[in-house]
Amino acid sequence: MASGIFAILDDIGALLDDVASASKMATGKTAGILGDDLAVNAEKATGFVSSREIPVLWAITKGSFLNKLIIVPIALLLNAFLPKAIIVILILGGCYLAFEGMEKIIEFLFHKTHKTEDGIAEPEEEISESQKIKSAITTDFILSIEIVIIALGSVLGKSLGIQIATVCVVSIIATIGVYGIVALIVRMDDAGFSLMRKSKNSDGFLYKIGRVLVIALPVVIRILGVVGTVALLLVSGGIFVHYIDYLHHLFPIVPSIVKEFIAGALVGTVCVLFFTTFKKIKKAF
Repeated sequence: MASGIFAILDDIGALLDDVASASKMATGKTAGILGDDLAVNAEKATGFVSSREIPVLWAITKGSFLNKLIIVPIALLLNAFLPKAIIVILILGGCYLAFEGMEKIIEFLFHKTHKTEDGIAEPEEEISESQKIKSAITTDFILSIEIVIIALGSVLGKSLGIQIATVCVVSIIATIGVYGIVALIVRMDDAGFSLMRKSKNSDGFLYKIGRVLVIALPVVIRILGVVGTVALLLVSGGIFVHYIDYLHHLFPIVPSIVKEFIAGALVGTVCVLFFTTFKKIKKAF
């Protein structure tokens, strides 16, 4: 009886070792997309009133967990019975990401704030908190598909149990890691003010560190806005280049990152033009 229990424990230990090893490999392969995911979601989670930052971030985090709860079983089923459908879903998701990236660039270049006759800038169209959360969760959904597919692709030769465990572990690590770092970023100013209050004088070390954190936050947010937009185009372009054979073999001497950015920008521009035209036609009728 005792030997049977030890044998079971030994099997469990071996399984956990396999899962840990596979998860480590899968996490390494998804590191690039996780970096892009961080940049995109940090940019999405900023711009709220200070008192609403954590509640909004928590709402997006819950949405991210729900996204992965939906994606993981569907990805496993499609991989088993209809693997080509995964590629179609990825490409459609890539079109959405490219659209979002190019829409931001076009908005910045051509839809700048207009001024009234008295020189006061007209306020931009206000986007509600719920709309921002919905947009962030939708973007997270597409990025989560990419993360899950890459993680699954790294353990295709393993047993079904290890595939399921690995994809679940990577999904949890991705969500907690990304949104944990985003939470630290958006609360930089609060941490800075706290350090400044604790300092006894304005020349103290804590005061200087706190001041740096407060001053750095707007800069970090602006940088993340740019990096997040570029990441949207790179991720979408990467999907097109890797999963469309024609693009994959087109211009082999061009660096992959350049090819991916151009592909994302071109598809994004087409999507923006199509969506804008569709909105005008719909409005006309």
